[in-house]
Amino acid sequence: MAQAFDVSAARSHFPALNEKQVYFDNAGGSQVLREVIDSITDYLSHTNVQMGGTYAVGKQSTKLFNKGMDAAARFINAGPDEIVLGSSTTQLMRNLSSALSFPPGSELILSLLDHEANIAPWVQIATARNLTIKWWGSTDKVNPQLTPETLKPLLSAHTRLVACTHTSNILGTIHDIVAIAEMVHTVSGAMLCVDGVAYAPHRGLDVKALGVDFYAFSWYKVYGPHMSMLYASRAIQPQVHSLGHYFNASTTLEDKLGLAGSNYELTASIPKVLSYLGPDPAATWAQIAAHEEKLQGIILEYLNSNEDVVVYGEKGASRESRVPVISFGVRGKSAKEVVEKVQGRSEFGFKSGHFYSKRLLDEVMGLGEEGVLRVSLVHYNTEEEAAGFVKVLKEVLAES
Repeated sequence: MAQAFDVSAARSHFPALNEKQVYFDNAGGSQVLREVIDSITDYLSHTNVQMGGTYAVGKQSTKLFNKGMDAAARFINAGPDEIVLGSSTTQLMRNLSSALSFPPGSELILSLLDHEANIAPWVQIATARNLTIKWWGSTDKVNPQLTPETLKPLLSAHTRLVACTHTSNILGTIHDIVAIAEMVHTVSGAMLCVDGVAYAPHRGLDVKALGVDFYAFSWYKVYGPHMSMLYASRAIQPQVHSLGHYFNASTTLEDKLGLAGSNYELTASIPKVLSYLGPDPAATWAQIAAHEEKLQGIILEYLNSNEDVVVYGEKGASRESRVPVISFGVRGKSAKEVVEKVQGRSEFGFKSGHFYSKRLLDEVMGLGEEGVLRVSLVHYNTEEEAAGFVKVLKEVLAES
């Protein structure tokens, strides 16, 4: 039997959790490990020089940066030459889209369930280069999902890119990326680009096992520094043109797409995230998934029991089908009003809105401008916090 997750021990690594605020908006950004904070301070205090110097501090700085790149690659089972770090997933996706060439007549299949970061760059490129866009959505307005079966009719000999999300930042649903990748690659020359931002804080990643061509996520949602990362497989990189200066190297993905965006002190702190996960990260992630299943179970049990509440996404709490990113609506009540009333009588921090997945809310789910209520938990949240949120929400919804 797997060892139970020690949430108290985990919380001791996060200074922000000593404050009164209860963080239920983690899908927008997690709290940061103390070790990461200390690493950034140490770097700026002692090794803050430009890369490549042959003097002592220059050598130390370069070594710390390279260790950060190695750790970042190891986190997803990739090589350091297969990753690039940058300010945000939005920026890295823009860089990638600008660096790819598409033959005339190419078709791009874009998921309507995605954050705009993995949609807008491809729409812009398709418009500029007169490419065809095919939209991949769902007829289910309450629990929309992406499946290989709904993708297959959209594929053709002209398909060159499929862009989709591993886990919706609204629905929390986990998509079968392995099966989707297999379906995409039945078309010669077709590439798969996956947004893993909402998935990465909750499960371990192995991009080789997933079979993706491109995969992006944000370190600042995985307990680390405010930066993001994009993976491109070694096999696909010949199709990625360099955006760098003509006289610089263009051997690695960082060379091609980095544009000096891999902040030194932040990169150097990434090994601290891996250290936090321990010597057996697979076991740690399994414990985290089991703990988070309990958290989402507490909240979903109440939401599903209230006939005035609509749960969007999977209604069940199984760790196999969802992560604790939970969105819902309340019949007859404004989402903004519910948020304000809960926050007016408690320390729970959460939001309402479209969370940059506006096409999902508008075109698939048919919701209005207010969007959804969203609570997003991670492993450092407690069962007591989840139960406390239910108690306050129940009081608010009972009011006329």
